[in-house]
Amino acid sequence: MIPKIPRCMSTQHPDNVNAPFFAESSEMGGEDEIQEAYYVFSHLDCEEQMWDCEGKEVDNYVVKKLLSKYDWYFKEKQLGKDVFLTLRVPNPSVEKDEAKILLETLESIPRSFDTAKLFYANDIPPIFEVILPMAASATSLDRIYRYYHDFVIGKQHMTFGKTKGTLADWIGTFEPDNINVIPLFEDLEHMMDAHNITRDYMKDKELEHQRVFLARSDPAMNYGQASAILMNKIALYNFQLLEEETGVSIQPIIGVGSAPFRGNLKPSNVDHIMGEYPSVQTFTVQSAFKYDYSHDDVREGIRAINDGSRSKAMEVDPQRCKEIISKCSASYREKIIKLAPLINEAASYVPRRRKRKLHIGLFGYSRSLEGVVLPRAIGFCCAFYSVGIPPEILGLDALDDSDLDYLRQVSPHFDDNMKDALRFMNPASLKTLPLKVRMSIDNLDLDYETDEEHCAITSLIMDNLKNSTGKGMEESVLRAAHLRGFLG
Repeated sequence: MIPKIPRCMSTQHPDNVNAPFFAESSEMGGEDEIQEAYYVFSHLDCEEQMWDCEGKEVDNYVVKKLLSKYDWYFKEKQLGKDVFLTLRVPNPSVEKDEAKILLETLESIPRSFDTAKLFYANDIPPIFEVILPMAASATSLDRIYRYYHDFVIGKQHMTFGKTKGTLADWIGTFEPDNINVIPLFEDLEHMMDAHNITRDYMKDKELEHQRVFLARSDPAMNYGQASAILMNKIALYNFQLLEEETGVSIQPIIGVGSAPFRGNLKPSNVDHIMGEYPSVQTFTVQSAFKYDYSHDDVREGIRAINDGSRSKAMEVDPQRCKEIISKCSASYREKIIKLAPLINEAASYVPRRRKRKLHIGLFGYSRSLEGVVLPRAIGFCCAFYSVGIPPEILGLDALDDSDLDYLRQVSPHFDDNMKDALRFMNPASLKTLPLKVRMSIDNLDLDYETDEEHCAITSLIMDNLKNSTGKGMEESVLRAAHLRGFLG
């Protein structure tokens, strides 16, 4: 029997303008995030919290802190049965400097089990799933699965020194016996191959279900919004075929933010996004969704997701999609390289919302495109919107009418998302772009409204950038973000 799989996953993506009322400062830290997990469970009725173990100082005692600080709540709602904590771990193949954090995190799972066993007096594990970002092979997933089974759990049967007993005889048993590993696919090559990677990973395991995670923000940033939509459509359709082939229930997660470029999931837009990705089981609820709208609207949005149910993925023609992706991404990258100096300068004024390690140098978090270093997705988006250039428009100039017709066919809310993005466009800023880009906007033939107040602020930001004064820039960036309902 397939266990309960949540419809909503709260994440720690820092795309919010407003700090939550319980945060000690505008930059949320470790103790704030403990309180956040309790808050999303108890006040927002979101049943899953992703706990990010990469890019920040790690708190491996999150279960102990939750159960001791909010014992009255967790006595009613069992962690691991009613509400869920899912760990996002570093990928040792990519994040070399954080590789050993993976091992520390896996070692913490049995300790969390012991804490929960004392609290609940049963054997339900509070943590039993981990997410591997930038998944690129079945081997990378299998290594985590096997390391946990063979070393974290397996060492309890070992004897050592001059003693006759096992490690378990000395310090107790290690549980749970196994964990589920959730691949997070983020780039074009591996999203197109995600079903094959997942099939290879599952083939020697007895599984009733397998969760898989598809990125939406980074594909948009790296290949353009239209490409990101089609990449997800192909992967979801392939996962449906894999489910039919293997008999294993494939349960997709999609990582959507509130910015149209990053997925356009906000409390007022829940039905559209569920309709856009009908086969998705779990939608991410990021920080802007949680903190940049009224409490009642947020609860209602999450309730609507919780009450929804997944259906079949939309059938797509992978080859046709790949042709459009190829054209769109080539044009998109060309524009991004030219705009990089402007965007990097604007991004330097985007305020931080979570305490994270630096995304440059030693800690290896900067993103680059053909040698041009770019901010990460949220700062990238915020910079574009702040100068009045919605990044959604880039790359569309490479598409002809038949491409757009097909895109609209497989993405029923494409025009709605574009209208939401074009609200924040400043016509004066578009003069920095080639004529062909401006013509591609007209070619969409959309009746959209312009947010004049946002337009005026972006004009101030552009003037400030040209004059290189920097005076009042962060305040202007925040004012514009307040109007949008998201930072980036």
